[in-house]
Amino acid sequence: MIAGLLREWRLLAGPARLGLIVLAALASVAVALGLADVAATRADIARVVALEARETQSIAAFAKGDAGEFGYYRNYPVWRAPGDLAFLAPTRGDAVPAVMRIRILALEGQINDNEAANPELLLAGRFDFAFVTLYLAPLLLIALLHDLWSGEREAGRLAALDSLPRARQRLWSPRAVLRAGGVALALLVPLAVGGLVEGTAPLRLGAAAALVLASLGFWMIVTLVVARVQAASATQAAVLAGLWFAITLVVPAAAHLAINAAVPLPNAAAIARENREEVHAGWDRPKADTMARFVALYPAYRAQAATGTAFEWKWYFAFQQLGDAAVAADSAARDAGIAYREAWAQRLGWLLPPVKVAQAMQTLAGSDVGADLRFKARTRGFHRAVREYHYPFLFGGRPMTDAAVAGAPTFSTAVM
Repeated sequence: MIAGLLREWRLLAGPARLGLIVLAALASVAVALGLADVAATRADIARVVALEARETQSIAAFAKGDAGEFGYYRNYPVWRAPGDLAFLAPTRGDAVPAVMRIRILALEGQINDNEAANPELLLAGRFDFAFVTLYLAPLLLIALLHDLWSGEREAGRLAALDSLPRARQRLWSPRAVLRAGGVALALLVPLAVGGLVEGTAPLRLGAAAALVLASLGFWMIVTLVVARVQAASATQAAVLAGLWFAITLVVPAAAHLAINAAVPLPNAAAIARENREEVHAGWDRPKADTMARFVALYPAYRAQAATGTAFEWKWYFAFQQLGDAAVAADSAARDAGIAYREAWAQRLGWLLPPVKVAQAMQTLAGSDVGADLRFKARTRGFHRAVREYHYPFLFGGRPMTDAAVAGAPTFSTAVM
C-alpha cells in the first residue's frame, strides 16, 4: 500500500496538489481567525471585569451608602467564556453577545433590545474552520475523486488497468486513499495545531477530528458511488455538484424556513418594546397599585411596602421588576419555541449527515442554539440573585456598606 501511495503521489496532477495546498492554507487561516476571535473575546471579558471592579468603587463612593443610587448605576458583567474548541466555530453574537453588562433594572429589554452584532457583517457569513470543513473540503474531494474511473475510461486505459492482477488493491484503493487522505490531512493538521495552542483535551480534540473524518467519509462514499456509474466525467461532476448544492444548501435552507413557519415565535423586539412600555407606565400608576402587585410576587416585603408621595427607590425598582413580570410569559414562550425549532433541526440532521456534523461541531465549539439558551437562562438567574440581594437594603432602609458591596453575588459560568 505504501508503495502504491508513493506512486500515486508522483502521478498526482499539479492542479490537484495545488488544491490540497490551498485547502490547507484556508483551513490554517480559518483556525488562526478562530483563535484570534477567541482571544479577543477573552480579552473583552477580562477588560469588562476589570472595568466593573473600578467602576463599582467609584459608584460606591458616589452613592455614599444609598442602596437605590448604588443599584441604579452599577453594571454587572455577564459573559460566555470560550471553551477549548471555540475556535472551530466561534460564537456569532447574532443571538446573544458573548459579553454583556446588565443592571438590576428591567432585564428583558436589556437582553432583547441589544444589538449583538453588525447585521451587515453577519449577512456575509463567517469564515471559520467549520465552514472550510463542511462546505469547501467536499468540493475539493469531489474534484479529486469524481473521475477516478471515468478519466481513465476517456483516456482509453481503463480496460487495461482493470485487467492488472489485484488492480483494486494495487491501483484504485491507493489512488482513492491518497486523494481523500490528502484532504483529511489538509484539515486535521491545522485543527491539531489549534488544539495545541488552546490546550484542548485529547478526547475533545479527537471528537472534533472524528467529525471532520465523518464529513469527509460521507462525501467520499457519495463521490465514489457516482464515480462508478458509466457516465462521462463532466456528467459525474455535474451530478455531484448538484448533490453538494442540495445537501449542504438547498435542503437545510428549505427545512429551516419550514420549521420557522411551523413554529412561530414571539418577536424579540416586541418583547423589548412591551417591557419598556410597562416600565414607563409605572411612573403614572398609583404607587399603592404597583406595590400591591410587587408584594404579590414577594410577600416577605408586605410590611415594608408602604410608600409616601415622594420618590422612593423601592417603588422604582418594584415597577422595574413588574416590567419583567409582564413579559415573562412571552419571553419563556420565545425560548421554548427556539428550543423546539432546534429539536426539529436536530431530527433533520439524522437524515442529512453533513447537517448533523455541522450541529455536532457547533456543540463542541459552544456556539449552538442550546448554548445561547443556557447563557440567557444563567443571565436571568444571576439578575434575579443580584436584584433579590438588593431588596433587603431597599425595603429595610439598610445602608449599602463596603461589606455589603463586596458581598453581592458575582457572575460565574462553566466553560462552554
